Amino acid sequence: MKALLPREWLGGVITRLQREPAVVRVVLAEARGSVPREPGACMLVSVQGVDGTIGGGQLEWDAIAVAHELLAAVAPAARFVTRVLGVDLGQCCGGVAGLWLDCFTAADLPWLEAAAAAMIPSVLVSQIAAGGVIRRLVPASDRSGSIGVLRDEERGVTLNERLDDCRPAVWLFGAGHVGRQLARILVELPLQLTWVDPRPLQFPTGFRGARLLELERPVDAVAAAPQGTHFVIMTHSHPLDYELCRAVLLRADAAWTGLIGSASKAARFRSRLRRDGLDGEAIARLVCPVGVAGIDSKWPAAIAVSVAAQLLQLSALAAVEEACVATRSLVGAGVQVAGCVPDQCGGCGLGAARLPAGLS
Repeated sequence: MKALLPREWLGGVITRLQREPAVVRVVLAEARGSVPREPGACMLVSVQGVDGTIGGGQLEWDAIAVAHELLAAVAPAARFVTRVLGVDLGQCCGGVAGLWLDCFTAADLPWLEAAAAAMIPSVLVSQIAAGGVIRRLVPASDRSGSIGVLRDEERGVTLNERLDDCRPAVWLFGAGHVGRQLARILVELPLQLTWVDPRPLQFPTGFRGARLLELERPVDAVAAAPQGTHFVIMTHSHPLDYELCRAVLLRADAAWTGLIGSASKAARFRSRLRRDGLDGEAIARLVCPVGVAGIDSKWPAAIAVSVAAQLLQLSALAAVEEACVATRSLVGAGVQVAGCVPDQCGGCGLGAARLPAGLS
């Protein structure tokens, strides 16, 4: 069952409400320990079936049953349930899942359509109240996480979730044998893919899930990429590869710059970059060869799998760092957070201790 990407649930709910009286969204809002999916995973449940997945197994089956209870009421409602996978569901994962379920009806269509059309980053705040659920949209800050649950003895449970697509941005330059294999993988991962190539008709026909840019001068696209983009450079031309590397490294705000090639290609590029005036700090940001350690195959699909795994490691590291920043800001405000010792960063298991080998 295909996972729903961020914001996809909005369009899915709107479409279903145009032909059905109600639809329930199930969100994995919290995950502690070993849980089948990451927070934010969701599915839509109606009398006509299920879209998306929160990981399958007994947890999903149980969630669908709870969703049907809400559907039977056919009233605006929300529910937050906690499942200890081993004790409650007999699963061996051993984790704890917090599930948020909310039921939407035709009365919700106006604000759903407004949220789907919103042009600025926003956060949907949903609060379970005695009369059902109270929802409001607020602007997102740069540090707003993708999803979070707040508990208050007086206000109850509140769900905060980003509605804009805050997945890491990946800009892939090159639609050759490896580029095509890599693009097919990346569109199935929680990443935003922009794919660039100068050659006409190089992109696969009907390719979906990415923004495709057929540009005569791909280097011109580098300036358009957002801050914190992961750049993957694997074009058909070594001179073009070099110009792209130089343009990206001069920006100095990329999350990562990876270049396909051998150690000798990397040495030649670094030497030329030095001659062109780039400093050692900028040159050190160039990662070449790319891919996780231990995969030496030169099959295009194998290289693609290796690079995709490396990008996932980087994405996971960024998520850890974001969580660490958020936690330290709470501690700085006087909130006690279990396991966080401000002057001993890393003691909680986050931070530098989680840096996978070979990513720097």
